[in-house]
Amino acid sequence: MPATALNAPALFDLSGRTALVTGAGSGIGQRIAMGLAQCGADVALVDRRTDDGLEQTAEFISGTGRRSVRIAADVTSQEAMRAAVERTEADLGPLGLAVNAAGIANAAPCEEMSEDQYQGLMDINMKGVWLSCQAEARAMIANGKGGSIVNIASMSGIIVNRGLNQVHYNASKAGVIHMTKSMAMEWVGRGIRVNSISPGYTATPMNTRPEMVHQTKEFESQTPMKRMASVDEMVGPAVFLLSDASSYCTGIDLLVDGGFCCW
Repeated sequence: MPATALNAPALFDLSGRTALVTGAGSGIGQRIAMGLAQCGADVALVDRRTDDGLEQTAEFISGTGRRSVRIAADVTSQEAMRAAVERTEADLGPLGLAVNAAGIANAAPCEEMSEDQYQGLMDINMKGVWLSCQAEARAMIANGKGGSIVNIASMSGIIVNRGLNQVHYNASKAGVIHMTKSMAMEWVGRGIRVNSISPGYTATPMNTRPEMVHQTKEFESQTPMKRMASVDEMVGPAVFLLSDASSYCTGIDLLVDGGFCCW
């Protein structure tokens, strides 16, 4: 082995780093927050409510020996996200990593959708990501150490899902992907990398409700791997994009879709 060979496992080590995860009370955000702690990070857990879900995330992180802080914050509020980042740094140290997973989904035919339904989703899925990234990047710039931000988009930002009437959701996720690329280019000279993950159909609580059984079977049959992803399968991609393992990656959208977008 060459004397200059990198220690590959160390590339994924997040020890001594502070992360913030929005949407950390359930689903993909919750599992990623847990995974970051397993890789050594202290994690600020941000969600609209500090209810049982966020408590479960915090308890899991405590079991890894890492620290966490629970923060109730509305991602659609600039002041709330500024305060969340300030609290994170006060309790855990300088912010260097962030995952923005807060988001909602709902469906209605485009011609019947109310303005409130459209705007409510856009406020969380797009404005919320923008405000979260803004607050996170401001801290990273002020710290002078840069950092890495990962936004959770969706394969729905690239394709149109068969059988789902969700024009607003699809547009919001397409916006997250392109916003991520734009931010990556704005901050590339500041030492901040910004990337996105686009999951395919994933077995989150939203997709595994009893009334979703028929739809779940459709999701599985349409996916080349013939199953939905587990939330566990989003941890590796997130750790990769946040860690030094992806030090030359910025502005990319990583599809984690079981091959769906190949067809």
